[in-house]
Amino acid sequence: MRRNIKAYIKYYLFTIKKGADRTMSLLEVEDLTTYYRTLRGYVKAVENCSFSINKGEALGLAGESGCGKTTIALSLLRILPPGGKIVQGKIIVNGTDIVKLQEEKVRKKIRWKEISLVFQGAMNAMNPVIRVKDQIVEAIKLHEHNISKKEAEERVKKLFELVGVEPSRADNYPFEFSGGMRQRAMIAMAVACSPKLLIADEPGTALDVIVQAQVIKLLEELKSKLGMTLILISHDLSLIAEVCEKTAIMYAGNIVEIGDSVSIFKNPLHPYTKGLVLAFPNIKSQKVKMISIPGSPPDLLNPPTGCRFHPRCQYAMEVCKKIVPPLETVEENHKVACHLVNKKNA
Repeated sequence: MRRNIKAYIKYYLFTIKKGADRTMSLLEVEDLTTYYRTLRGYVKAVENCSFSINKGEALGLAGESGCGKTTIALSLLRILPPGGKIVQGKIIVNGTDIVKLQEEKVRKKIRWKEISLVFQGAMNAMNPVIRVKDQIVEAIKLHEHNISKKEAEERVKKLFELVGVEPSRADNYPFEFSGGMRQRAMIAMAVACSPKLLIADEPGTALDVIVQAQVIKLLEELKSKLGMTLILISHDLSLIAEVCEKTAIMYAGNIVEIGDSVSIFKNPLHPYTKGLVLAFPNIKSQKVKMISIPGSPPDLLNPPTGCRFHPRCQYAMEVCKKIVPPLETVEENHKVACHLVNKKNA
């Protein structure tokens, strides 16, 4: 794997300097709010979410299904499905608010060049009747007009070496690939134009544990060797703990806790985060009965007032039902949106 990655590093470093200053913010998201319009009303999928990520860092987005993780990813690339709309907020990439950019500029300058996305269910994202090589070449030529088809094909071979697939397999059709190979091919396509930020949305979906571990190891290699910035979306806390320096916990469209991964996992403060950590088995601890979080996530067509977690929270107070808790700093590199925690730290 290490030899394969070296084959592509020389090209990649033309556009991204190795060892970039990690104190420089690559992405800043401020009060991002995204709704989906339906016949029954607006689904408040993401509300007032704010976070930042520095160059070379990895941020993990965790939470239950339907909490807004994928919506954030689609918003960052402005590829929301019909009915989806960014209602307010800023998405600042290298100093530019892309929410205000025209669609043409976003397509030419942001997608695939600045930010790239490995979609959830990426194994089924390729056209089954077009060769894998041709699909990746199309993506390269669409975003880099000055490159020839031959040069693009040579890059595809290097990309396949990078992700640990035999370059000759690029001439195959997607249905001739295993699930793990298709996932690797999608990662190769995502990094084809040397994006500064790669978003991996549930990269282990539908893969067995062995192949899943290989894909995660590949993402770690890409991050460490190429200095790539990464957003890893997953409901599996173990994957995030292994790969990411920062972790953000989402619930019902809100970020309820964010900070460095060590603080989040060793000292979870929000009741929802505590529930997620306790619900994850630990092979080194004593055998105890697993405790799940009671209840179900709310309907985002009509979410609860105040803190959206209060109907399921054993510590809920009267203020939790009326006022939305702000995301406040409780210690260095650790923020929590919880009235109970903020009251203790007041």
